Amino acid sequence: MSESDPSDLDESVREAVERSRSGAPAVGSVVRDRFSSDEVFQRIVAAADEEITSGARELFFSALAAGFAITITFLLYVSLTASTDSDPVLSALLYPLGFVYIIIGGYQLYTENTLPPVALTLERLASIPALLRNWVVVLSGNLLGGTLGAAALAFGGVLSPEASNAALKIAQKGVETPWWSLFFKAAFAGLIVAGVVWVTFAARDTITRLAVVYMAFLAVPLGGLFHVVVSFTEMMYLVLNGRLSFLVGLNEFVVPVLLGNTFGGVVLVTIVNYFQTTENRLESARFEGAKRQLSLREWVLGGLVGRSYVPLIETEDEHGDNGDAFRVVVPISNPRTESHVVELACMVAKGRENAIVDIVHVVQVPTRISQRYGAAQNEKIIGKSNELLESARERTAGYDIDARTSTVVSHRSFEEIFTVVRRKDADLVVMGWGNDRIWAKGRAERGMSELTSRLPCDFLVLNDGGYDTSRLLIPTVDSPHADLSAEVARALQTTTGSEVTLLHVVDSPAERERGEAFLSNWAENHGLTDARLLVDDSGNIEQAIAREARDHSMTLIGATERGLLTRLLTDSLHLDVVNETDHSVLLVERATDRPLIKRLFGR
Repeated sequence: MSESDPSDLDESVREAVERSRSGAPAVGSVVRDRFSSDEVFQRIVAAADEEITSGARELFFSALAAGFAITITFLLYVSLTASTDSDPVLSALLYPLGFVYIIIGGYQLYTENTLPPVALTLERLASIPALLRNWVVVLSGNLLGGTLGAAALAFGGVLSPEASNAALKIAQKGVETPWWSLFFKAAFAGLIVAGVVWVTFAARDTITRLAVVYMAFLAVPLGGLFHVVVSFTEMMYLVLNGRLSFLVGLNEFVVPVLLGNTFGGVVLVTIVNYFQTTENRLESARFEGAKRQLSLREWVLGGLVGRSYVPLIETEDEHGDNGDAFRVVVPISNPRTESHVVELACMVAKGRENAIVDIVHVVQVPTRISQRYGAAQNEKIIGKSNELLESARERTAGYDIDARTSTVVSHRSFEEIFTVVRRKDADLVVMGWGNDRIWAKGRAERGMSELTSRLPCDFLVLNDGGYDTSRLLIPTVDSPHADLSAEVARALQTTTGSEVTLLHVVDSPAERERGEAFLSNWAENHGLTDARLLVDDSGNIEQAIAREARDHSMTLIGATERGLLTRLLTDSLHLDVVNETDHSVLLVERATDRPLIKRLFGR
């Protein structure tokens, strides 16, 4: 449902689920202020999904901030060491502060990532390459942040001479520790960090988390343990002061600490906690059960992103599977107001021999929901959605096509469309666009540019301004998006007898003859020989489209090299014919495998 339509369904959603943003439990099922191990695991995996499907940019800069925050720990530790005459307890009192900032602030720290993404991978909801990609990006950001912090301390005059001497001694002590001892000390530190992550997901308030983080990380200096990002910062401080070779410090200090932290977090905490949960650990949260998991091949050799874990309520009409059908997915946020989108999808599908139209009502779950989850409330949501979808079913009745309806409940909006499309293996998406659609705010979601850079199927996006398909205008160029426009036009011709005008714009009157030849060939190649052909020699494509659009009821505009959905999401699609016209515009983008360089520069 859109936020602008506060219907009963929105209220029923708010009353139905007491869940976190990712759908994991917000309260325990038996004792409300305490989670079972299964419930903690659900919360961890839900959070891991947010991380492992994030874009590399978001992960890296979050990790960069965490690496720089570690500088605070190093700064306070050496300062207190100098001022307390190396008292082992007093010098460590403020050591946890950097970690408090990181964990409470939600930044990405490598040693934290030995638990959530590994749990997701063990559950076969993310591939091993996806896990390694996550680790590499986060660790790179942490180490760069630590380097910048070490440089600030070494050259910024931040430390007093006494603190600077203490820093050199502390760092040198770590470098001189034997390799094997470093590994085991780091393993205990990794155990502590991964344990902190587990316990903080079991906690329900910030004060508890703060206490846990403080006490746990206080144990690192008191126990003489090593954390890889702190150790790297210490090593870089020595290197920048000319006291150590970078390669020597890396091989003899940082690498054994890195391996120990990883072993301690993955083996001693994550795997042990995984196997101490029951086989039903995700039963209440995972849609489709084991079918949701990756195959063994996908798990070992799969791509660099995970499958979405986010728990859904999803309903589907009972139909036999038809794998050869042309599948059209129609995501709608308000069935009452999006009937024209459904109608357009049916018209396009009718032009296909074997087509299925899947109308999906996407209900966005608020991030904070107050009442306890239960089957009765679920049924209420689904029942209300079914009532609203009745108008959509009535729209499809006159087209003699296989039309299906379903409801999806998710905390996401635009991103959820891609999840549904991939799950249904769609060939085409027909959707509406406007301020009353929940996905119009999709630009606020993470990684949208990455999500839209390689589309899973073709997209038609309707900007509804007095829906009328009787007179179609199609600007033509030699591109796959224009080819898709022609396919849509032929379908509308067959279904409703639409009149079609093909427009081609050339740079000058001297090129008119070439333009006429191109347009004639284009019309013949695309089965539109009965269309009206129009060549404009003004050289201004946008003005030509706007001028001709006045005499037509709908304009079909293909994507540019920069893409269509990306520009909609970033609010950079500034076309007068789209933004200011009083008639319908259909934006068309064909799924292509264009490399990034073409998307950025159109070459």
